[in-house]
Amino acid sequence: MTKYEILLFDVDDTLLDFDLAENAALDRMFKEENIAVTSEMIARYKEINESMWRAFERGELTKNTLHNTRFAVAFKEFGIEVDGAYFEALFQKYLCEAHHYVEGAYEVIAQLADHYHLYVVSNGVTATQNKRLVDAKLAPHFKDIFISEQTGYQKPMPAFFDYVFERIDDFDKDKTLIIGDSLTSDIKGGLLSGIDTCWFNIRNIENTSEIKPHYEINKLHDLFEVLNKQLV
Repeated sequence: MTKYEILLFDVDDTLLDFDLAENAALDRMFKEENIAVTSEMIARYKEINESMWRAFERGELTKNTLHNTRFAVAFKEFGIEVDGAYFEALFQKYLCEAHHYVEGAYEVIAQLADHYHLYVVSNGVTATQNKRLVDAKLAPHFKDIFISEQTGYQKPMPAFFDYVFERIDDFDKDKTLIIGDSLTSDIKGGLLSGIDTCWFNIRNIENTSEIKPHYEINKLHDLFEVLNKQLV
């Protein structure tokens, strides 16, 4: 067996393709509301959204503030007044219906579930992430699903990871690996919490930050190579 026994997986852009899900949800939302948007407006929304998520990770912004204001803040720049909370509810409604796989996600998780204890660790919305994982038929392969909304903390906060660790039977940091696409959330959180980290560099970008993962992969199937190198 390998060194690792417990694998913690992020969801968005690790197991499920968030870009595809987000674009589909945004398209349906704006069509329903009869609002004409340009590619420039969508791109600006995504920039603002990304910035707000980073602030949330740093503890500078609450989840409620992020969700209930991001659409209002973004579209105000283009002279469009929208009810942020209403648009958020509509967005989540359509987002939870989208569960496009990251390449190889189902096959990799199904194989790993026979040999490892798998858990989900996500900063998403509880109801949305749970439904997407169920619809994608991934949920049964995980022993538990931990979402920031239910824990009261978020990645990369050590308190989030402490919450998770306390709820895993026979937990051992030395036998745990987190796999995720975000350096600032998954990898930083894992490092702060004293577990090994595997950065899923799905976009094949250069890491210019000071956050250094233990491993880096570009395809989920590459995870098998990482695990096989850790045979004990």
